[in-house]
Amino acid sequence: MAAVLGVSAMAAAPIAQAQTKIGFVSTERILRDSQPAKAAQSKIEAEFKRRDDELQNLANKLRNDAQKFDKDAPVLSESDRISRQRQLSDLDSDLQRKRREFQEDFNRRRNEEFSAIVEKADAAIQNIADNQGYDLIIQDAVTVSPRVDITDEVLKALGG
Repeated sequence: MAAVLGVSAMAAAPIAQAQTKIGFVSTERILRDSQPAKAAQSKIEAEFKRRDDELQNLANKLRNDAQKFDKDAPVLSESDRISRQRQLSDLDSDLQRKRREFQEDFNRRRNEEFSAIVEKADAAIQNIADNQGYDLIIQDAVTVSPRVDITDEVLKALGG
């Protein structure tokens, strides 16, 4: 009987050794919580601070001018009313254009920075996979067991 158990245990050993080691990494957490992501976010915010302030000032000017126009409209001549409406419309169009340009530039810069972070994260993930013998590491899944989530290890490898 002991010999049978010994043979079956030996037969099960290759099966246990052949199991696939799987890991999971949350790209969202990497791009939100990693030290490089936080540094990139601060860098981008600093780069765009002046333009954001200009947009805020322009929006405030438009709001103040519109309020002044609403107050003055009853006593303005027809030509002055039309002229000020045109000015408000032009200012609004300018604001909308600048907001659109700002958003496009901001998104482009953020994508550039995050692309570099993803490259660093991919290198860290590859290093972890090589050093710890992972057969498969999945990024972004619908549901994941915490026991295969190696996101914290990747965050540590990225310095945060």
